[in-house]
Amino acid sequence: MTVKLSSSSLATLPSKVAGPNYDRSALKAGIVHFGVGNFHRSHQAVYLDDLFGQGIGHDWALVGAGVFDGEKIGRGKLEEQDWLTTVVEQDEGHMSARVTGAMIDFLMPGDAAAIIERLADPAIRIVSLTITEGGYFIDPASGVFNPTHPDIVADAQPGATPKTVFGIILAGLLRRRQDGIVPFTVMSCDNIPHNGHVTSDGVIGLARLIDEDLASWVSDHVAFPNAMVDRITPATSDRERKILADDFGLEDNWPVFCEPFRQWVLED
Repeated sequence: MTVKLSSSSLATLPSKVAGPNYDRSALKAGIVHFGVGNFHRSHQAVYLDDLFGQGIGHDWALVGAGVFDGEKIGRGKLEEQDWLTTVVEQDEGHMSARVTGAMIDFLMPGDAAAIIERLADPAIRIVSLTITEGGYFIDPASGVFNPTHPDIVADAQPGATPKTVFGIILAGLLRRRQDGIVPFTVMSCDNIPHNGHVTSDGVIGLARLIDEDLASWVSDHVAFPNAMVDRITPATSDRERKILADDFGLEDNWPVFCEPFRQWVLED
């Protein structure tokens, strides 16, 4: 007999599965996160779940975002279970499972207008990223941002609807500048050296193609902290779903299996 994961089943989770000890209905969004994959759900989302469990930070909940059509599949799986994720920590001879509830919404991937609207909301104070190294438009030869990439060039055209993460972030920042709202912090959680600098090079590099004044404003007013992140988190397959169902009695469309160790060092 297995329990299917959803908000309504949180009260009846199997005995070996821990669940959120806070009221998810009282959470308010504070972070928009691009790249809702396994690593993000085993790392940043777990830290936030821990924070909420201590009875603090309930206005820092996560809203997912993405730019690729392929991300709609993961979004659909999470929507079916009210944005909940089961995280299974696994090492030699030991496994533990917990349901995390830090995510409260996931905007439709590729819906630039809806994402920009959310980025313009003063409640959003951080925009975080796990978009993999390939998402930063780094030229493999030089190792720096490539402003001639076709997707970047397209986003820099007057009146273009942005298609890249950097284009959407920049549009959100522009809206906040126009509305007199303090800009959000842009926080990379990708495992690449100097990830904050790499992110600022991308956002400011795109801004420079559009308007030199905008590039200067971003450079002067937007924080791009560097971070060091670590947690081994493989992809999810039917094998992991079966282990969760057989060993813990829980059905999850998209569980995350990971090592117990985790690390997150963030620049002030």
